[in-house]
This record gives sequence, C-alpha cells and structure tokens, in this order.
Amino acid sequence: MKKWWLYIALTGGCTTAWAQTHIADSLEVHAGLTGTIASKDYQPLWLMANHFGTISDRKGDVSTHIGFSNRHVWKDDFYIRYGLDVYNNDQFHQTFIEQGYVKAGYRHWEIRAGRYEEIIGETDRDLSSGSMGISGNALPIPKVGIAVTDYTNIPYTNGWLQFKGLISHGWMGNDQYIKKAWLHEKNFYLRIGKRKLKVFGGIQHYAVWGGNRKDLPRITADWQGFMDVLLVKTKDDGTVGTTDIQPNRPGDHRGIVEGGIEWENERLLLRMYNQTPFESGQGIDIRNIDRLLGIVYINKQAGGWLQKITTEVIYTKQMNDFFPLHQRESYYNNGVYLTGWDYHERVIGTPLFIDRDRGQHYFPSMKPFNWDAPKDSLRAKGGNIINNRIMGVHIGALYHLPKKITGRTLITYTQNYGTYTNTVLFKPMKRQWYALQEFQCQVTAQGLSLKAAMAVDQGQLSDNVGFTMGVLWNWRK
Repeated sequence: MKKWWLYIALTGGCTTAWAQTHIADSLEVHAGLTGTIASKDYQPLWLMANHFGTISDRKGDVSTHIGFSNRHVWKDDFYIRYGLDVYNNDQFHQTFIEQGYVKAGYRHWEIRAGRYEEIIGETDRDLSSGSMGISGNALPIPKVGIAVTDYTNIPYTNGWLQFKGLISHGWMGNDQYIKKAWLHEKNFYLRIGKRKLKVFGGIQHYAVWGGNRKDLPRITADWQGFMDVLLVKTKDDGTVGTTDIQPNRPGDHRGIVEGGIEWENERLLLRMYNQTPFESGQGIDIRNIDRLLGIVYINKQAGGWLQKITTEVIYTKQMNDFFPLHQRESYYNNGVYLTGWDYHERVIGTPLFIDRDRGQHYFPSMKPFNWDAPKDSLRAKGGNIINNRIMGVHIGALYHLPKKITGRTLITYTQNYGTYTNTVLFKPMKRQWYALQEFQCQVTAQGLSLKAAMAVDQGQLSDNVGFTMGVLWNWRK
C-alpha cells in the first residue's frame, strides 16, 4: 500500500511539472455526503445498485466521499490522467478506495493501472438496468491493462471501419472462495459506417483463474496457465480432481456477444443494442435466445426538456436448454470458483440477478457463504447466484426541469425463476417491481448541487421504500 501511494504522489508531481512546460492541467476536486433510509433493513434495488459498490445495503446509513482527478495534455494527443476517490460508509465503520488510478495515453490508445470506474458494453450509461458484462454495480476490481478507449479508424478504410477493445489483468483478492484469484478480461468491437448509419458488433470475454485454497488441489497459476486462459484452451488446471471427468477450460469463463445499430441526424440519435451471454462458450450458439435488448433515444436539440429515453427487455430463462440438464452452464455461477461473477458481495454484471448476500433479505432461510469456511460446508449447496433465470422489462428517462433541475426515472418489472439447480425458493415464479425517482439541482455556479431520490420495490420478493438525500461539491480548475 505504501508503494502505491508513493507511486501516485511521484506520478502526480512529475506530470504536474511536465504539464506546466506544455499545457495547463485540468484539476477537479469533489466531495459529497449522502444519507439513505429504508423501511426494511436493506435498501431498495435502484438506490443501491449500479453505484460501484459505494452505497451500503442497510436500513440507514451516511456515506461520505472525497476525491480528485487530474489530466495533463500535450499537443492534444498525449495525456496522463490520475485520480483518487475515498469513501466512508457502514455507519462510519468502513473506509475504502473506490478509485485510485493512473492512465497514460495517445489519442484513444491508453495504458491504465489501479481501480477505476468502467462499464463494459454498449448499454446506456445513465439509464440501463446494467450491462451483462461489467455494469458498475460492484466495486471496481484493481487491474492493469491496455485499451483503445473509443472507436478508432482502421487504416485504408477511409473512415468506414473502426475498432476498439481492451485487455486487462486483475486481482480478485481474498473475499472469494478461491483466494487471490486473478481476472483476465478482453474485448474487441468493430463498427461500420461514418455518417448517419453505423452498425457495430463485438465480444467480451472474462475469466477468473489461478488462486488457491489450502483444502483444494493446487491450481495452475503460471505463464502457461495464463496462455491457456488467454486462448481459452481445454485443459486440466488441477481442479478436475478425477480421471473420469474430461478436462475443462482453466478458470471460470463467461462472456457476451454484442451487436447493434445506430442512426443519428442533427436532431436525434437512435441506438439499438443486443447482448447475448454465454458461459464457457456453451451459449455461443444460434439456438441461444437469452439476451438483453435495448433501444436508446437521445434528443440532440438544445433547450429540449427531454434528454434521453432507454427501454430494455431482458430474457435469460432459456439457459442453454438445448443441452441435457446436467451439462448446462449457470450464468455467473461456477462449480469450482464458487463466488461466481461477484465481487465484494455485489454482482459484477446485471444487478437484476440475485446473489446470496441480497437474497438473504428476501428469504429467511438464505444465508451468504462464509468464504473462509471448509469447502465441504459450501459445496453442494447451490451457487452464490441464486436467481439468474429472469424475464423483465425496464424503462428509464432523463430530463431537464426548470431552475437547473435534472430528473431521472427508472421503472423495472421482472419475473424471477431462480436457477436450474436450485428452484425451491422460486416455485412458483416471483414477480417484482423496482422503481426510482431522482432529482438533482445545481445550487451554485461554483459546483454545489443537491440530490434527492425515492425508490420503491414491490412484489413477491420485497416490499420496500427508501429515500436518499445528498449534497455534492465539484470544483474544476
């Protein structure tokens, strides 16, 4: 930890001197105080979800944060960015770094290291229910990597073909069943078009691999193991255990196949996107009808009160039913890496799936796993994600009101079917509504604003009402 802070300090000092020689920096300092209260012992979904793990899931709490970011640019092409955000919540008992990063780049090409907020996928950043890859629901995972951050022209295509993508290596930490596991992630997108109509498509791949437990066989965690994960090879990484089981792919793999279309003119922009999830490659099949399908309308006219509308349909009930039951993969779950697609008790992908930590509020018999418990007490009890077969509709709107007030509305309806291997709690199927009404008002030109929101959960999982109020301050040089 001392080395990390020293690195940020040295980098900040060096880059400031460098920027003074060329172009002035763009320092931003921000701080905030947010209070939350709910009628139950936990928060309604949309008051807590998709906030990068910064809002505690308890009846009442006060969250404080302070942070800064800075950017130095040279000749509008080369840049260095760095930032830090520190939060305190859980009745002032928990202090943690939500962001702490350094990024250096040339145009859209970037090298990055640390914790940093990132949503992966073409879903709408403001109004989506959440990308099925990385949604911004969980605390950012510390990573190092390289990225092409925005669509970049491919040479000799006259601007008609662009690409973007990234590859990263991350650390999952000790709050997992497999301790000190690593994260491998990569994605690649292509887009065709440079005028009003554009078509895009890509693939996301994630793998949690390596790590170890004292009560499990040694798991491969060397260079060859990394190459096996990178190339998604079929091989025994030490987790198969018996000779009568065919070797699997090392680690816990999952991904998203994504595609869509975008059209815009001077007045509006329309975008349609589709995300189809898969686990270990099994869902990369034309028969797979599970998906998150969204349509976004953006108003580009100055002075209009309506800024954006997003509608989404999510369906994951099929779950590869074209395979025999004992061969089907379960979204976000894994038989060896029992934590699944979950980080610090939050689902990394769509928050409409339910993990054990959230499920304990809905079902008295449900208890979160203790990842330090012996393996025999955890296995054969079902996955950490207890609800990943859902049907749902989601709509969101972003708009401006008089007196510098911005409003956001979210309404979501889901039907929840549990998982294939653990259906007892979700028989019969459970219907649930989630709603949020949020307002933010800019009070002063110096960056002071107030925020208030009300959320309601109603249905067969939970009846809960929550409120939040906050004050935010943002100063820019």
